[in-house]
This record gives sequence, C-alpha cells and structure tokens, in this order.
Amino acid sequence: MNDQYYTADPTSQSKPVPCAFPYRGYGLNFMTDAGVFSKGELDVGSRLLLDALPDFAGDVLDIGCGWGAIGVAVAKANKQARVTMVDVNRRALGLCEENCRCNGVTAEVLESDGMAAVMGRKFDAIVTNPPIRAGKQVIYKMFADAAASLNDGGALYLVIRKQQGAESCVKYLKTLFDGVEKLDKSAGFWVLKAYEPKSQEDTNDEV
Repeated sequence: MNDQYYTADPTSQSKPVPCAFPYRGYGLNFMTDAGVFSKGELDVGSRLLLDALPDFAGDVLDIGCGWGAIGVAVAKANKQARVTMVDVNRRALGLCEENCRCNGVTAEVLESDGMAAVMGRKFDAIVTNPPIRAGKQVIYKMFADAAASLNDGGALYLVIRKQQGAESCVKYLKTLFDGVEKLDKSAGFWVLKAYEPKSQEDTNDEV
C-alpha cells in the first residue's frame, strides 16, 4: 500500500525526482520524492493558488507545505515576507529545507500536525493546498485554527477541488469569517480567500 502524503514517516522507498517551474520571473528548482504529495510536478491546484495570490509582506504561513512549492515560491517572490512552512510528513520537511537552500530563500520549516506547532502565533497571511484526503474533520480544524491565528487585516488563501467539497467548504468558512471570496474558478478548482475572522462568541453561536 502506498503511503498517504500526510503520513509522518513514509515507508515507501525514496525515489527523488526533480521538478522545476517559473513563478513571477523566477525559475524555481525543486527535489520531490515518493511518499510526498505531487511527486515530480507542480499540481494544478497549487499552480492556481500561486497565480491568485497577492504580493505579501510580514509573516506568512504555509500549512501542509509538502516539498515546499508554495512556501518557497512565495518567499522567492516576496522579499519582505517572513515565511514559515509546516507539515506532518518528515520526508517532506527534509525536501522543503533542501529546496529552500536550492532556491536561495530563507524560511522557517517546522514539523507540525496541522497548526499545532505554531498555535499562539499570529500571521498576516496563511496559505494552504489542504490535505483533502486526510478528511473534513482534519482540514476544517486547520481552517478554524487559521481563523484564530490571523493578524488584523490578514487572510487565509486556499484551493480546493469543486468535486471534493468546495461548496460545503465555503459554507463552513462563512461560519469562521465575515468575508469569503472566490479568487478563481478554473480546471475544476476553487481558489478562496477568507478574511475578517468572526469573534469567538459569533463562531460559537453559529456552531
């Protein structure tokens, strides 16, 4: 049986495969591997999410960073951003650190189940291509934790395939945030921006 990419310690044999893609004028080069999401290529969802992101400054968190496609690209294109990348998959984290060095970016890379390792910290932006196969309970907790971890004016940016629950995801996000926008709807994916987190009291009233 193949490992799920949200496994902490993949048992599949390591088979490193390079991947390269351009982003905002930069040619980025990565190493990927078995047991990590989207081996050998930038997946369509992450590409759409990256293309929809605004310019960033301040503290940016990439949840479920995998081999670092989103976080490294954001760090490379946004010199004023301080990027933190988290994942539960230790093989992914090793790749992520290597890919930061390869692309000349500085970022904090942490082992974390969801946002567990960074709870209590605040971010100006949080980005994620969430691990849908981990289940709704897992990803919805990530969204709730993100809502509690944004600075004033901050936003959560995410991508989700329409057939994997985009509509129900929007409904849930609206219980956490006053603002939820669709930034892109193409190739069967929705890129969403959620902002203005509701107060804890408002959230409890709606649960």
